[in-house]
This record gives sequence, structure tokens and C-alpha cells, in this order.
Amino acid sequence: MNGPLVFAFNSVLGLVSIALFAFTVFAFVDAAVRRADAYPAADKKTKPFWLIVLALSAVVNGWLGAMSFLSIIGLIASIVYVVDVRPALKQVTGGNKGGGRQGPYGPW
Repeated sequence: MNGPLVFAFNSVLGLVSIALFAFTVFAFVDAAVRRADAYPAADKKTKPFWLIVLALSAVVNGWLGAMSFLSIIGLIASIVYVVDVRPALKQVTGGNKGGGRQGPYGPW
């Protein structure tokens, strides 16, 4: 019997799955637009390594959803990229991707 509590749990789990997928896609796109020479300069793994790991993470999260051991591993890889690798790359490249214009109080 599928009552309203089961439906609410399934919808919340569906929203969590969509959020995890969006997070991994964000990490993949961010890794794709960064310069390849910035990864070794920041003393991190290479750009192809992170692209492969994050692409696999996005595929697994999109295919299996949130309740899978592989999805959790992919989520951990995405979190490591966003929390550790991304700030190091920003520090090496000066914080912006395109070398934007500088105003009197910073980029604009």
C-alpha cells in the first residue's frame, strides 16, 4: 500500500537525486573550463583525471540516483573537487576564468 508518507519520501529522495546530479554536473563543467596547466601548478591531479572522475560521478548519479554506494563515492569525489581542488585552481589562476576587467574595487 502506497500511502502519502511513502509518496513524500519518494519525492524527497527524487529531489535529493536531482540535487546531487546537478552538483556533480556543476563540478564537471567547472573542471572543464579551467586551464589544464593550472592543475599541476596547484599541485593537484591532472585535468583529464578530474574530468574522467567527475564525468563518471555524474553518470552514476544520473543513472542510479542517490541511494547507491557508487553514487556516494561519486558525491565524495565531487565534494573533494569543489572544496579542495577548485579553490587551489582559483588561487593559481587569479580567481577568474577569463581574466576579466579590473575596476577600482576588484573585477567587474
